[in-house]
Amino acid sequence: MTQYNKFKQASIFTASALALAVASASHAVDFEVGDTKASVYGYAKLDIIYDVDADLGNSIGHSNIKLDDEPSQDGHFNMHAYQSRIGFQTTTPVSGSDLVTRIEGDFYGSGGGSFRLRHAYGSWGGILAGQTWTNFYGFVAGTPTIDFTGPPGVGNQARQPQLRYTAGNFSASIEDPDTLGGSETTANGVVQTSADTAKSELPDVTARYTDTSGPFKYSASAVLRQLEFDAEEDPNATVNDDSAFGWGIALEAAMAVNEAVTLRAGVTHGDGLGGYMNVSPQTSPAYVADNGDLETLESTGGTIGASIKAGPGAINASYNVATVDLDDEGIDGTDTHETAYLNYIWSPAERVSYGIETSWASRETKDDRDGDAVRIQGMVMYSF
Repeated sequence: MTQYNKFKQASIFTASALALAVASASHAVDFEVGDTKASVYGYAKLDIIYDVDADLGNSIGHSNIKLDDEPSQDGHFNMHAYQSRIGFQTTTPVSGSDLVTRIEGDFYGSGGGSFRLRHAYGSWGGILAGQTWTNFYGFVAGTPTIDFTGPPGVGNQARQPQLRYTAGNFSASIEDPDTLGGSETTANGVVQTSADTAKSELPDVTARYTDTSGPFKYSASAVLRQLEFDAEEDPNATVNDDSAFGWGIALEAAMAVNEAVTLRAGVTHGDGLGGYMNVSPQTSPAYVADNGDLETLESTGGTIGASIKAGPGAINASYNVATVDLDDEGIDGTDTHETAYLNYIWSPAERVSYGIETSWASRETKDDRDGDAVRIQGMVMYSF
C-alpha cells in the first residue's frame, strides 16, 4: 500500500473514528436483495469511568466541573453501554449512479439510556437529503478519543437535517438552523417575557473543501447564518424584534510524518457561531442587549494532537480549547473550556477494540473563576 493511501486511511481516523471505523463495509453483515446491496453494522461498547474529582456525566460535561470555590464530592465510578449502536445501509444502482440510504441510532438519547436517531439520509447523483454530519466539520483535525464528547474547539461533530450537494472535493448544504445554532439568550438585568423567542426564517448555509496532497490532508469550511428574535405579539415585551448576521470558518490539517506518526491541528472562529463549535462554552449565538439589539457572540477554538502507532494500536494525545469572548458583553458565565486527552486504543483481533484514557478538563468564567477535573476511562468494544 502506498504512503498516500495509508495517509488517506489514517487521516479518516479522527475523534469520531471509533464510530466510523465500525460502520465501514469491513465491519458489517452484508447481503444482497435483487440489485440492492445491504449492510447491517454496529457495535456493543462498554465504557468504564472513574472521575477523580466531580462527576462529569456519561461523557465529559464541562458544566459539571466545580469551580475552585465550590463544594465538590470527589471520586465517582460509572459504567454504561449507551454508545452502543446499530445501523442499516443500502446501495442500489439507479440510472448510472448509486442510490445510498442509511439509518443509524444509538442509546445516548436524553443524555443516556434512550434510543435516538443519529443518521437517516439518502444520497444519489451528488445530492444528499436527510440527517447526517454537519457539512461544517471535515473530520481532519480531531485526534481519537474514547470520551464521547470529543475535543473542544473543532467544528461540532454532530448530525442535523440538511440538503447537501457534493461535487468532487467540494460540498455545500443548507441545514436546520435550530439544531446546532442554539437560541438567543437574554442579557442580565433585562426583563424579557417568554414571548421573546428566537426565530428561524432562513436555513444555515455551509460550504466545505477537503483534499489530500501526498502525506498532507486539509479541509476548509464556512457557515453563514441569520439570527433573529421576534416579540411583537407580546404587549409587555421590552423590545420587539431584531436580527443579526452570523458566520464561522474552520481550518483543519493532518500530516503523516511517517508510517507511525500523524500530526493534526485545527482552528475554528466565528461571530454568532453558537453550537457549530464543538463543546462551546456558550452554545447560544447571540443575546438581547439592554438597548434591545441582538448582539452576536464571538468564539474561537483550536486543537493540536498526535497519533503514534505502537504495537496493535496507537497512542493518541491532544490539547483542545474553546473560548467565547464575553469581556465586552452584557452577560456573565463560562467563557473557556479546555480538555487534554492521552489514550491508547488497540485491537487484539478483528472487530475487537480496547482502550484506556486519561483526560483533564477545565472551565473558566468571565470573572476569572476556574476549576478542573480528571477522568480515567476504559472501553471494550465488539463490532459487527
